[in-house]
Amino acid sequence: MLGYRVPRPDEAMIVSGGKYGKNGAPFKVVTGHGGFVLPFIRKANFITLSMCESEVAEVCLTRQGIALSVRAVIAFKVGNDEESIVNASQRFLSDQDQMATLTGRIFAGHLRSIIGSMTVEEIVTERQKLATEVLDGSKEEMAKIGLAVDSLQIQSIDDMNIGYIEAMAAPHNAAIQREARIAQAQANRAAAEAQQEAERAQAEYARQTAIVQAQYKAEVEAAQAQAAQAGPLSQARAQMEVLSAQADLARRQAELRERQLVAEVIKPAEAEAEKVQIIARADAQRVTMQAEAAASHNRVALDRMLIEQLPLIVKEAAGGLAGANVSVLNGAEGLSEMAAGLVAQGLAILDSVKKGLSGDGAQVGPVAIARPAAPAAASADGPDGASPDGVNANPDGNGQGQR
Repeated sequence: MLGYRVPRPDEAMIVSGGKYGKNGAPFKVVTGHGGFVLPFIRKANFITLSMCESEVAEVCLTRQGIALSVRAVIAFKVGNDEESIVNASQRFLSDQDQMATLTGRIFAGHLRSIIGSMTVEEIVTERQKLATEVLDGSKEEMAKIGLAVDSLQIQSIDDMNIGYIEAMAAPHNAAIQREARIAQAQANRAAAEAQQEAERAQAEYARQTAIVQAQYKAEVEAAQAQAAQAGPLSQARAQMEVLSAQADLARRQAELRERQLVAEVIKPAEAEAEKVQIIARADAQRVTMQAEAAASHNRVALDRMLIEQLPLIVKEAAGGLAGANVSVLNGAEGLSEMAAGLVAQGLAILDSVKKGLSGDGAQVGPVAIARPAAPAAASADGPDGASPDGVNANPDGNGQGQR
């Protein structure tokens, strides 16, 4: 469009010829958008806002008086605020290349000033400290001319072949070289150990391989020998099985013959012996039973006979008293006592006969009863010569008794 101007993103448009700019600026600053510029009335110029670079190479003296050649690079640009753009436009709009020259000179002066307050050791070991102090010293001065420094880099520091920096680095170089040699020796030793270990591992592997091969060979030979012996061994096993079968057959035949002998000879003989024993036991039992029966019958017959003869025994005993002179002193009671005595005498004779027959097993037969003797004369124990049973015999022995 006619009269409409637009600056690039890295430019600022300076419009002059019209009203004054903001804050009493002699011109209007336009950035980021366009504006109308009336022909023949207003004029538009452009100043760069892009990054610029300036190199500095200066010989500076340190606090120790040692000359050092220092090279540095400064990155700067026009400030983004309107005041910085106005200040830079007023100084560099017609010749913008002067910004790099002036910036280099400014930083060269500050670099000489800062290095003059430091030692070589500090400069070499603390480059960032040097750059920070230079930036801080030049910031205010650069802001006055509308420039802003983005960075300062110290590229090189050289003692111009004096040898100070090299001598300063010699101990470190020696230590580094010593450490390097130690590291190299350790690396060589580690390499040698690794090689020896590899050789030992290889030898061990070869030994194990030989052992395994020998084992394989032994197994193959054993298998071959076993295969060669398989035929004879199988024949021997077959013969052993035949012999075992024959022995088993013979054992079975012997057992069968033994069972036959037992069934044909031993069992009948045992049966016959048992039969004889049974018959003998039966006969013995029969004889015993007959003997017991006979003994029982004899005792019964004996008892019966004795009972039957008991009156005869008593009669014979009484008959023995028939020719005797017996005096009965106490009347009827004395006669009763005499009869009882005769019965008791008969029972005693019967019991003696039974015991004699039972002890010697004599045959039962008639029993001879002896006639009892006449009673003896009464003793003089009782009054008037009477005997204890009340019978008084005649002292003159004529058989006459007194009743």
